[in-house]
Amino acid sequence: MAAQNLYFVAIIPPQNIREEVTAIKRDFAEHYNSHKALRVIPHITLKAPFKLYASAHTQLLNWFGEIPAAIDPFMIELKDFGAFANKDKPVIFINPVVNDYLIQLQSTIIHDFEKHYPQIPVSFLEHHFKPHMTIAYRDLEPDAYERAWEIYKDKEYTAAFEVSDFCLLQHDSKQWSLIASKKLNAE
Repeated sequence: MAAQNLYFVAIIPPQNIREEVTAIKRDFAEHYNSHKALRVIPHITLKAPFKLYASAHTQLLNWFGEIPAAIDPFMIELKDFGAFANKDKPVIFINPVVNDYLIQLQSTIIHDFEKHYPQIPVSFLEHHFKPHMTIAYRDLEPDAYERAWEIYKDKEYTAAFEVSDFCLLQHDSKQWSLIASKKLNAE
């Protein structure tokens, strides 16, 4: 069977915010035994992970470079915490404040992806975008989620940064690596 690669598209915040978010992820690892979020750079997902055959890697890079990104750079504000209280796999995240630019960017990427990769299903949730910056998931047990959410639901966090590009990441079987970025308002 031919090898497949795993990719996703995201907004990566600047270094200072990545460090703050990683410190929060470390708190979850230490106090709630949730380590998996530490394996990926802090980000806001624009296109959820998808698989492609390794032979299509160059074609994917070409697609990514051609995404119509005729949106001016814009500000994203991060404000406090949110949760998806899924019964078996709860998630705690930092809330990006939704704005029209973020919605337009994500929608553009999803529609362009569907046009170029119709064989890869795009989920309902990708068409009903709920931006978030994950700090704990997958290995966050329901009881640990309850304890953590009791603290984090009222905890404050604020940060803001300019989004001037978005990124394509690839998993190498151990970690996610940034393999390409695309400037906004670059045709």
